Amino acid sequence: MKSHNPMKKHFQVIAFDADDTLWINETYFRASENAFCQLMADFMEPSLVQRVLFRTEVRNMALYGYGVKAFILSMMETALEISQNKLSGELMAQILTLGKEQLNKEVMLLEGVEKVLQQLEMAGQKVVVVTKGDLLDQERKLHKSGLDRYFHHVEIVSEKHEDNYLRLTEHLGVKPADFLMIGNSLKSDVLPVLNIGGHAVYIPFHETWEFEKTEQKVEHPHYAELEKVSDLINWLGL
Repeated sequence: MKSHNPMKKHFQVIAFDADDTLWINETYFRASENAFCQLMADFMEPSLVQRVLFRTEVRNMALYGYGVKAFILSMMETALEISQNKLSGELMAQILTLGKEQLNKEVMLLEGVEKVLQQLEMAGQKVVVVTKGDLLDQERKLHKSGLDRYFHHVEIVSEKHEDNYLRLTEHLGVKPADFLMIGNSLKSDVLPVLNIGGHAVYIPFHETWEFEKTEQKVEHPHYAELEKVSDLINWLGL
């Protein structure tokens, strides 16, 4: 466990990322992606299908954003490209089924998450969610998780960058120096928050989407890396 102690252990607002911080998400995407690549195996080697799909997802990001529905559209576009527009209705239906099955997946909380939220609630800590993705899908997952009662505010954004975090802290009436963000992505949850003067805790998840990966090393007095979410309570000194 790598940890640089923040300047203080009390924060006016503690924010949690949702996907792969509160509950499992990327694992479902990888399973759907692998199933899709196998569906397209008659047209192209599955490993190559995966590369074409990722390229399509990145190209479509400005149009569709993040989430399962964007993923479904990118799978369909990739399938049409790989099949040279000869995709059968049956295959198209199977791709849609993959997406719908993912949307209906059970929300599986990561170990220790609810206990941490309970302890923060008992300590009188204001806690919020900051997540990106499809509005309807994220609202549905939060409701199904049973965790919504712990959060003072829920912020669902199209992207996580400095301006969005600044607007959020202003909306919450908190200075960035009194704001702590917790998440599994250095690119989305850590670096933008540090850049505005906030604090960030990185809790890696065992699977990371290629788009969220970064080679940048973080050395900052407002930064800590913890192995699991349950380590947060001790780190805060609660």
